[in-house]
Amino acid sequence: MDIKLIAIDIDGTLLNEKNELAQATIDAVKTASAKGIKVVLCSGRPLSGIRPYLKPLGIEGDAQYAIAFNGSVTETVSGKLISKVGIHYEDFLQIEMMSREMGVHFQIETLNEIIATNRNISPYTTFEASLVRLPIHFRTPEEVTREDDIIKMMYVDEPEKIQYAQDNLPKSIQNRMHVVRSMPIFLEFVNTKAGKGTALKNLAEKLGLTRDNVMAIGDQGNDHSMIEYAGLGVAMGNGIQENKDIAQFVTKPNSEDGVAFAINKFVNNK
Repeated sequence: MDIKLIAIDIDGTLLNEKNELAQATIDAVKTASAKGIKVVLCSGRPLSGIRPYLKPLGIEGDAQYAIAFNGSVTETVSGKLISKVGIHYEDFLQIEMMSREMGVHFQIETLNEIIATNRNISPYTTFEASLVRLPIHFRTPEEVTREDDIIKMMYVDEPEKIQYAQDNLPKSIQNRMHVVRSMPIFLEFVNTKAGKGTALKNLAEKLGLTRDNVMAIGDQGNDHSMIEYAGLGVAMGNGIQENKDIAQFVTKPNSEDGVAFAINKFVNNK
């Protein structure tokens, strides 16, 4: 298989169990890049939350790319927008109302901020803000308007509350939106035209590549579509079973440098 692009999720995948970028991972990525292979970080985070890992990995310039907001936004790592798919206002109204009915905290994200619609802001919103490096602002649902450029929506709460919300989403929502569990505490909603798999396919085609040239590595539900798309889909050992079931290879967990192990095995011939 002629791998020319490696797509890597960040949380639970690129980062180890301490949320750190291990030296083994840095070395493997740099070795692959030196062979001319593009390494694309694909995350639920915005670019502001992806940037801290780009320089250590040696990923720079307008010829390198990042997929953000679970596939809703594709940019060069220097910030040039390639594509963006936003949320319909009517979907915001329905999903925000359902959050109140289900008793879960709700937030939306734009390119520049997190907007929490619960006055008692969830600690998981604060956690998300620290990951993605966006400021948090409180607004009532009525203060969110059609003019707001909503990129994604999230339910953020205790894992059991998120599970309840996921289990009780109407089929109409699941059919109309791309709904993924990115962490046990996060349930994310993006436009049905988005998703990591769709964004990765579109980027590969833009670069003149096919799925057979693509390797994708991830751990959670928001990585499922890109693992399924890639010619070489790799599931993390610490990831969900649904990813392992469709992957061509299950690598070591992130606590054992699973990304480095997979890249070295299939690309770096180590």
